[in-house]
Amino acid sequence: MSQGTAVNTRNVKGRRPLRFDTLAQMLREVERLEASERAGTLRRLGKASIARPRTLARMPKTILPDARVSPRFAGISTFARYPRLEDVLPENAPVDWAIYGVPMDAGVSYRPGARFGPRAIRDASQYVKRYHLQHNIDVCATLSLADAGDAPVAPFSINDTLDLVESFASSLITTPAASPNTRLFAIGGDHSISYANIRATYSRLGEPAGGIALVHFDAHLDTVDSLWGENYSHASPFRRVIEEGFVDPRRMISIGLRGPLNTIDDLTFVKQSNVTLVTCDDLARASAPPTPYQTVPRGTINVTAIDAFLNRIGKQPAYITFDIDCIDPAFAPGTGTPCPGGLTSAEALDLLRRLAGVNVAGADVVEVLPDRDPAGITALLAGHIMFEILALDAFNRR
Repeated sequence: MSQGTAVNTRNVKGRRPLRFDTLAQMLREVERLEASERAGTLRRLGKASIARPRTLARMPKTILPDARVSPRFAGISTFARYPRLEDVLPENAPVDWAIYGVPMDAGVSYRPGARFGPRAIRDASQYVKRYHLQHNIDVCATLSLADAGDAPVAPFSINDTLDLVESFASSLITTPAASPNTRLFAIGGDHSISYANIRATYSRLGEPAGGIALVHFDAHLDTVDSLWGENYSHASPFRRVIEEGFVDPRRMISIGLRGPLNTIDDLTFVKQSNVTLVTCDDLARASAPPTPYQTVPRGTINVTAIDAFLNRIGKQPAYITFDIDCIDPAFAPGTGTPCPGGLTSAEALDLLRRLAGVNVAGADVVEVLPDRDPAGITALLAGHIMFEILALDAFNRR
């Protein structure tokens, strides 16, 4: 860089160009600005640079970098550019949600690679914006959100990893920026990690008698008793959380089930436990039988069973777990156990929006394998699914 090089700051009206004598000087200034943005002060650019909806009388609860100053392809890749937990301003503490990754896939039965899911989802989420059009709500103005980093894992031990994750998740609510009311959102990782985050959520809620409600999106039941002698793989988390009392099976629904089973006995546990099952075929059927001259359009979603379940659980605390293989591999190819005939991405987002009013107590999104999707559309969709779940809580609080 030549001496006295000027950097134009045209995006700030009336601002004189900044001048730097050396490249190192310019880089130090950039670092200082990014640190200022992470802290939420933005003093150098003025408060006017923070987008404020007209209806807000105060600053948003989640301070984001100004995308017109720090582009979405710049900076540290936290989820949706939310601040790191340690950077949350005192006035925005305690946070409403602590989001953390679990880079572990030791529990898979087929394709590995979900350990890279948290990183890929964070990168793809840089273009997830703050305002939810359908719910008509600014999620970042309503909720204080933070990225808490990744939980520690033991790559060669499922049980040790689950203990580490549960301990890490439970410790988050004791940090200065959080509280026992802070909800926990885990980014997988394979589906075995749900066990740890559900256990931490159940503990955070005071271990309610009978367990909490569960909304489960998945192509598979995930209630196998044991797989090759392992009781805590991604095939078994919901059998374990039911048996151990964390989840009430009568207030559990599994949505998006499809494909062949290993045996008819795979259905025995869920039926005996009174879990509500909604297959993709159920969703595709019209609420009334078609006449002999009619066909059922595939794009028509029958939500009768889902609506009945939502009415039954009311405002009881509910955990949402979303396995990305619930979606058809044409729309989400980056997953470990793909199954044709699933939901479109639009159908999945619509079903999540129908959960408006659910008291979301915790959540996870799992089974994203970025190596199986060079275009990155699976991680992008996973990031938007996470935003949809956060928007449900924002909708409840307005």
